[in-house]
Amino acid sequence: MHSVNRFTRIAAGSMLLASSLASALPFSLAAQGVKPVTPPAAAKAASTTDPRVGLKAGLYDAASSIKGLKLVSTTPKSAKLDGEGGARGLTFANSDLAFKAPYVYQGNFSGFQIWNMSNPSKPTVTAVEVCGTGQGDPSVWGNLLFVSSEGTGNRTDCGTQGVTDKISTDRMVGVRIYDISDPAHPKKVKDVQTCRGSHTHTLIPDPKDKGVVYVYVSGSAGVRPEEELAGCKDLPQTDVNGALFRIEIIKVELAHPENAKVVGFGRIFDGLAPISQHGLAPSDVAPAKAPASAAPAPAPTGPNQCHDITLYPEMGLGAGACGGYGILIDLKDPLNPKRLQAVGDTNFAFWHSATFNNDASKLLFTDEWGGGTSPKCRADDPIDWGADAIFTLKNRKLTQGAFFKMPAAQTKEENCVAHNGGLIPVPGRDIMVQGWYQGGLDLIDFTDAAHPYEMAYFDRGPVDAAKIVTAGYWGAYYYNGLIYGSEIARGVDVFELAPSEYLSQNEIDAAKLVTFEQFNPQLQPKITWPAAFPVVRSFVDQLVRGSGIAPARSSAINAAIDAAEKASGTARKTALDALAADLAKDATSAKDGARVKMLIGAVKNLSAATK
Repeated sequence: MHSVNRFTRIAAGSMLLASSLASALPFSLAAQGVKPVTPPAAAKAASTTDPRVGLKAGLYDAASSIKGLKLVSTTPKSAKLDGEGGARGLTFANSDLAFKAPYVYQGNFSGFQIWNMSNPSKPTVTAVEVCGTGQGDPSVWGNLLFVSSEGTGNRTDCGTQGVTDKISTDRMVGVRIYDISDPAHPKKVKDVQTCRGSHTHTLIPDPKDKGVVYVYVSGSAGVRPEEELAGCKDLPQTDVNGALFRIEIIKVELAHPENAKVVGFGRIFDGLAPISQHGLAPSDVAPAKAPASAAPAPAPTGPNQCHDITLYPEMGLGAGACGGYGILIDLKDPLNPKRLQAVGDTNFAFWHSATFNNDASKLLFTDEWGGGTSPKCRADDPIDWGADAIFTLKNRKLTQGAFFKMPAAQTKEENCVAHNGGLIPVPGRDIMVQGWYQGGLDLIDFTDAAHPYEMAYFDRGPVDAAKIVTAGYWGAYYYNGLIYGSEIARGVDVFELAPSEYLSQNEIDAAKLVTFEQFNPQLQPKITWPAAFPVVRSFVDQLVRGSGIAPARSSAINAAIDAAEKASGTARKTALDALAADLAKDATSAKDGARVKMLIGAVKNLSAATK
């Protein structure tokens, strides 16, 4: 991580100036638009009066509704990957994103695109690679790009003719590795074949060897014949030689990616029993009967694969969203991941993805009810189905909190359900941006695990008013000051955060101080903030918004911060030290003493950094 403080300070003043300003300036945070706010109550049903309801349909001319965000640009995908998602199957659907400044790597069911975001208001396409994937989730590490491949018609030569033979050396299901040292000319260097392909994958660096990364492979296809790939055996859950109930682990030497191969397995599903799921929503209940000749259903088992695995190496933890369970993983040994806990909930249909908060005291799981191609945000769909479930995490044990679902009712022509997202680095808060397919994207505050709420959103009308065309946001992620949304049918959208009753300009500025050279959403980095005035002011804004401190004190505190900022050198350090000492009294009496302590920490960090 590279943190940059872009705020230059003007030298002048002393602690005496700070004291006089504190009493003389008519400063108040309310003047900046930060006022006490009561977060909205949890929705009991989807709203039919929300501004997002009833938006005009269209592929590139749909009406839209936005709150708390600014749309910087929207750019169609390359004509080489043109197609409307659902109307063409998913052949040309855009999928997930990976980041390495100034490039954004966008997966596609038929390959991938590399976007140059040097000018985010006018993104340009650097390269388009047509090579069938089946989903194409990407990751980047240094000069390597990893792309998941799962469709059984995918070929090692990237041809579009498919594979028809039952056994074929032309078939490629696994992880493709590209050299992207020249982003304009990506070069495939290795196809790593796996037994069940790769629906998604997650990178994790070797903790002892910087020249090695591992790839955790989540494959949901059937087990390949052993005649096609040695070692692929479809065996019961109790047989450790089977290829069903495990994740495959690829070792990649960064200097020699052509030698990448499967080196181990994670058997994190052992002993898990099947779990019940909820039934049909009211709109899906039908009187249809099963044919008399229908074959009996196979006996249910526990999960045999994860859909997504999120790894947080700094905390030694991972989280697998694994069909019927959310699984907490011990990463002490990356080649031998261990299950710590498995949680289930009958409100969930399909555990899809996971996101830790920054200090790993919470874990948010998503439920992809309906598989992402169905309308699951209709007015009569249960508000806790197809939603997020938020857990607190203490002593490596999960305890369930509340659910959150995008609250605006969508039509039966809009595929909508919880999908991929990531953290926004506002200090002192747990904020996530998340895609909901044609339900748009949401900003969610889950600082209080029992009371998550929506802060901001963007939504378009359906692609087609008469039928479902699979579209909308596969995922949305914050990266180096901007939010990027991967639109399945349309292309890529770029957003900026905008001040609102739930987010101040200071918090936005503090988030912008956090930058990463590269970012893969399923490999969570530890977020740290530089010593900077926006970070300090963010905590004051939060105290005002949550009525965590008396208004008179917040005005005096902010005036003292102003005075310290105008000072320099020893005078600034003296002012900041005095402010920290003064705030210690507030920590014992304020309504939100914990946040006052965060403020004190930020002030002390700024003092220590002052020269």
